[in-house]
Amino acid sequence: MISNQTWILRKRPSGALASGDLELVTSELPELADGMVRVRTVYLSLDPTNRIWMSDAKGYMPPVAIGAGMRGGGVGVVEESRFIGIAPGAVVNTGLATWALYNDLPGEKLAVLPKLPGVPLTAFMGPLGVTGMTAYFGLLDIGQPKAGETVVVSAAAGAVGSMVGQIAKIHGCRVVGIAGSTDKCRWLTDVAGFDAAIDYKSEDVGAALDRHCPAGIDINFENVGGPVMDSVIARLNDFSRMPLCGLISVYNATKPVPGPFNFGNLLMRRTLLKGFIVLDYLDRFPAGMRAMADWLAAGKIKFETDIVHGLEIAPAALDRLFSGKNLGKLLVKVSDPP
Repeated sequence: MISNQTWILRKRPSGALASGDLELVTSELPELADGMVRVRTVYLSLDPTNRIWMSDAKGYMPPVAIGAGMRGGGVGVVEESRFIGIAPGAVVNTGLATWALYNDLPGEKLAVLPKLPGVPLTAFMGPLGVTGMTAYFGLLDIGQPKAGETVVVSAAAGAVGSMVGQIAKIHGCRVVGIAGSTDKCRWLTDVAGFDAAIDYKSEDVGAALDRHCPAGIDINFENVGGPVMDSVIARLNDFSRMPLCGLISVYNATKPVPGPFNFGNLLMRRTLLKGFIVLDYLDRFPAGMRAMADWLAAGKIKFETDIVHGLEIAPAALDRLFSGKNLGKLLVKVSDPP
């Protein structure tokens, strides 16, 4: 028998995730069923949506049930297979599996990852993964960037935001990122190629936007919400676009959060605001991944991964997203890559 470890949701968090909300449980794996593939997790993805799934609020997916394994994505290595077409040793994207060392998954749901020269496995969790596709489709389908326009990205040094800004630059836009430290802002301008970056923790965001966006804002790729979003909305141009990807500033809220306070400006500016979930674009992932892979190979996309080690640290590490400690894609290294 093979021992597994799985994080189980024991109670719904109130505010930030606390000790006792999740429990790491050891169990024995059963015999693998026909049509199934046993995958050892190598990298586990940590995302703001993990916190949403722990809540019982109505969302785009059912919440994780109390007593069930915590939902999450990742990449891993096939240890055993009873599905024709996927052999042991293959590296796969697990899709929406659980926070566990091993997952037994239907073979028909798995995607074997290609080996791309010079591309690390972590890229399939960043620019070539769900976060990359979120940036790609959210910006291009909803934002519809045009050369010469000004794009503002909140949480710009995160996994999605950092990709959004670089895709916008590829399309000839002026890009201003909003992030939470001088080091992150420096990475955005010096490495990712943003035109400017604003440290919301030490700068007046509104004054900085006036300075860096003298012609107003054409696209606001929104990841944060709250006062930062209010400052951006106040400076939107006529017929601007606003892909609404996330509202991380309110995910730990324990009561309703007001805002945006200047919502009426969206009417006055005739702004297109559209919320989206990347799962809406699953059938178009291959095209998006090809485009991102080409840009990655050409050196037009830079990415960072923030890697913590050990499945046991996953719940505590999730807070890095809400405290702003991560740069780029946040991953848990659960086991050794092949």
